[in-house]
Amino acid sequence: MSSSVGILGTGSWVPARALPNEEIARRVPGASPEWIVRKTAIRSRRFAAAEEATSDLAVRAAARALRDAGLGVDRVDYLVVSTSTPDHPQPPTACLVQERLGAYGAACFDVNAVCAGFVHALVLAQSLVADRPGAHALVVGADVYSRILDFDDRRTAVLFGDGAGAAVVGAAPPGRGVVGYELASRGDAGDLIRVEAGGSRLPASAATVADGGHFFRMRGRDVTELVLQDVPPFVDKLLARAGVGTGDVAHVVPHQPNGLLLDELVRACGLTAAHTHRTVEEYANVGSASVPLTLDHANRAGLLRDGDLVLLLAFGGGMSFGGCLLRWGRAPGPDPGGRPA
Repeated sequence: MSSSVGILGTGSWVPARALPNEEIARRVPGASPEWIVRKTAIRSRRFAAAEEATSDLAVRAAARALRDAGLGVDRVDYLVVSTSTPDHPQPPTACLVQERLGAYGAACFDVNAVCAGFVHALVLAQSLVADRPGAHALVVGADVYSRILDFDDRRTAVLFGDGAGAAVVGAAPPGRGVVGYELASRGDAGDLIRVEAGGSRLPASAATVADGGHFFRMRGRDVTELVLQDVPPFVDKLLARAGVGTGDVAHVVPHQPNGLLLDELVRACGLTAAHTHRTVEEYANVGSASVPLTLDHANRAGLLRDGDLVLLLAFGGGMSFGGCLLRWGRAPGPDPGGRPA
């Protein structure tokens, strides 16, 4: 692994339509605005318009990341999209993003590790770029969960929103970039987060639609217990491999499942001295977009200083876990256009 490969630019995009808790509570039986805040700390989320799909959000975030990095689309060698809500089962959403951007020199493919997918894709991109000096990868995390929510299930319907985030990966200044990573999976817990129908096991049919088989399902209490049990030792392993301690970490950019779980997890990992970046209150859980969207928010706010140690930490269905440790090595670039997340 080369420590001279890092993030050169970031970008994000969210739909225009904001749904505060008051509006979502009118759609979800048994959910009041106060209950949502008390249980999740979420106050709002964005939902895609009827004509918007995952690739539309991904293209916007990707274009902003390229602009932030000062890189043209002709310089993109790999284009990876992490999503569990693709536009279609086929073709890969990454190919749709390629066509819209005009990045025809890029090899394109999708990654699905649910909410941990962006970190998985970032680690893979780092390896590809390290093996080919001068190459660049465009990594996008994008999800449109509003399409698969069951609004009769208040345990899940209030948690999610839609969005996209992206990062450009390439050669970083000496002593900067990726300094460590860790990936892990718990297939024995695969039933904790699922969409049961629509694949080869349960193909789409009138019966699967009537039974609600295409909705997102999650056993939230069990997910919380597993995350608090498995993620702290996972973080310890990552930091030990990198030769650093929790006190060396300046920033934590975590997946944003809900605000309460974030608080508990940071304490359990011993990372309370680091600056934990949060977007969950405003955008809710945006799936694979959570980490890159939150990273872009921190980058554009000028909160990441040269030399800061930044921990990207994610977990999601599978169960899947991903961590990437970066030595930040660039100042945020000016970007007057677009609608940032």
